[in-house]
Amino acid sequence: MLPYLKLMRPANIITAFADILAGAAIVAGGLMVFGNVDLYLLLIATAGLYGGGVVLNDYFDAELDKIERPERPIPSGQVTKKQAFILGVSLYVVGITAAFFVNTVSGSLAVIIAILATLYDAKGKHLNWIGPLNMGLCRGFNLLLGMSVLPSVIFQNWYLLFIPVVYIAAITSISKGEVSGSTRKPLYVAAFFYLIVIAAIAYLGWESEANSLLASLVFVALFAVFILPPLAKAIKEPSAKRIQAAVKVGIISLIVMNAAIAASSAGLFFGLVVLSLLPFSFLTGKLFPVT
Repeated sequence: MLPYLKLMRPANIITAFADILAGAAIVAGGLMVFGNVDLYLLLIATAGLYGGGVVLNDYFDAELDKIERPERPIPSGQVTKKQAFILGVSLYVVGITAAFFVNTVSGSLAVIIAILATLYDAKGKHLNWIGPLNMGLCRGFNLLLGMSVLPSVIFQNWYLLFIPVVYIAAITSISKGEVSGSTRKPLYVAAFFYLIVIAAIAYLGWESEANSLLASLVFVALFAVFILPPLAKAIKEPSAKRIQAAVKVGIISLIVMNAAIAASSAGLFFGLVVLSLLPFSFLTGKLFPVT
């Protein structure tokens, strides 16, 4: 099972759980969502969608990985391309089916996420600005998937999908230099996008009816402490090693970002609930590849 788990990137799937919980916090708030079976179905859905997407990413990258990452499961011969394809599609089916069990809005969003993820895997990541936008939309729609626990409210908050869109677009831009290093220009752009995301979440706390400005600021500060130092080190020394570290922290810090969104929308306790996913993601991130 180990090669298949490596393909699925368990630490990243945990960050996808944080998207769902943050989305649910935005539309439902507080503890009321924990008694909702639909929330757990959406967690299953995002696990299938994210897992399927990253498995198919390695499927499409098999030839390139023979050169750049020969230790990965497919180029090393631990998993065949056919097995990876079957696994990826099967995970998609699980994710989409679970989402349709919630409601048609959730199911439709799951289909959109699967399409966006596959487009990114097959073509989007090779296209300059389109690739980062493509991956950002995957995360943005995953946040909407969490909101779809209450579909009647989702359309009042749809614009919040742009927070993860901007953040993931920044990380995806940085990741272009994971193998051979980078120039400083995309790193400065990423820093600018990071600051936009930080400001947007703080503003969300300011505007929230949950009186959560203080909780929002605490989590936003924590988020900034996580993501800015590794990026600063990469800007100072834009080597592949520094960039890989910045990308890894950026991906795992999605949990902190979602905790900040949850705290801004529903208060301190719900932010802490989302943040509790962080140690599990760090632990699995030590055991399995993240990037």
